[in-house]
Amino acid sequence: MSDRKVVSTPGAPGAIGPYNQAIVAGGFVHCSGQVALDPESMTVIEGDVTAQTERVMKNLAAVLDAAGSGFDKAVRCTIFLKSMDDFGAVNEVYGRWFEGMEPPARACVEVARLPKDVLVEIDCLALA
Repeated sequence: MSDRKVVSTPGAPGAIGPYNQAIVAGGFVHCSGQVALDPESMTVIEGDVTAQTERVMKNLAAVLDAAGSGFDKAVRCTIFLKSMDDFGAVNEVYGRWFEGMEPPARACVEVARLPKDVLVEIDCLALA
């Protein structure tokens, strides 16, 4: 397909499975879910859900930037939480990344387990 471009950046963790960091297609950037992996060491960062959410958002920002997009062009995000008890803390960090702009549509769900046993994962769909 000529309308499909793979996005890859060293500013975010490499894929830990058979997927890409993002695909640009049909005028959208389809970002894979990001977890709290340090892009250089590929290890889960130390810290609570606040620290992990900050790392996740940095990773997403790097992928969006590599695709020529950004959070200002985000149209939908999905947040996956290990515990819904972390909803408020995650909202606080997540919300800071959208200050001064209209945030995207969003879903937030609690899941039984996430890759690498992290506390939060977030994916994003944005305009290219």
